[in-house]
Amino acid sequence: MKKYWYSTCWADFFHLNYSLPILSIILPIGLSFHTFQSLSYVIEVYRGNQKAETHFGIYSLYVMFYPQLVAGPIERPQNILHQFYEKHEFNYNDVVTGLKRIVWGIFKKVVIADRLAIYVNAVYLNHDKHNGTSMAIATVFFAFQIYCDFSGYSDIAIGCARTMGFKLMTNFNRPYFARSVSEFWKRWHISLSTWFRDYVYIPLGGNRVSKLRNYFNLFITFCISGFWHGANWTYVIWGGLNGIYLIIPQFFYKFSRHAGNVFKQNKILDFSMKLFNTLWTFLLIAIAWVFFRSPDLKTAIAVFDKIIYKHGPMFIGNNKNMIFSVVFCWY
Repeated sequence: MKKYWYSTCWADFFHLNYSLPILSIILPIGLSFHTFQSLSYVIEVYRGNQKAETHFGIYSLYVMFYPQLVAGPIERPQNILHQFYEKHEFNYNDVVTGLKRIVWGIFKKVVIADRLAIYVNAVYLNHDKHNGTSMAIATVFFAFQIYCDFSGYSDIAIGCARTMGFKLMTNFNRPYFARSVSEFWKRWHISLSTWFRDYVYIPLGGNRVSKLRNYFNLFITFCISGFWHGANWTYVIWGGLNGIYLIIPQFFYKFSRHAGNVFKQNKILDFSMKLFNTLWTFLLIAIAWVFFRSPDLKTAIAVFDKIIYKHGPMFIGNNKNMIFSVVFCWY
């Protein structure tokens, strides 16, 4: 069974190499979308927000509804269970709308995400042969690759359900237009982020506790989210980094709010600030994506090292014609 190793440059320096074999046991137990959907049902029934489903077939359909089984959206029982009892007759508008959503999802997945993956994989799997420019381009490409990948699957799922008359929740809402990391997570994989909010963050106390405890709740929630994505330290750091992104702005909330009110009085300044916030948010998210994409911490550190210190011409050595090959792959 594959083992996951704690491998950082500092650990190597001190000749430490901690294996975490338990992670490879925990991961396959069932931390997946349909498990989260099942937990939603159990928790909502326990809280008294949803009546227990007595029809085993309906419950099974809720847990294993095929359009959303692989990548969500993770539906709550209040939204989808009652739809399984309703009669769904053929509706031309629903079918057309659903098919358009499916085609758009396939386009994002096959035409955009899979094409960008060619360059991203070539660079990240051979980072020692690329310079900082290539790594920076690959990181930006990955940001759009993972968005088109996840949102593409969601569009296909929502479209499939719509052709049959079922309405699933919106899962992505132009997240890279967000002006803060907090807003980003309200737009990115909404069904998953709200799941962690409702069933992990709020039960821990949410923001109804002291500031220090609230910071802890945010941080641990995102660390758990990272662990859910994969039993690797890179995912945990990715989650923790996003938690830190949400904690730091709270120290400057009054100042940023005052500055925002001042800039709103001038249209040019207001637009410039909104544009800056959008680009800054994208930069922070892209930095976190480096950990998400890297197979281990050594690779992530090497990527940052090259981006910061080892710039060079875009087309040198093994990078030659790399960009052009990506363009040609679109055809």
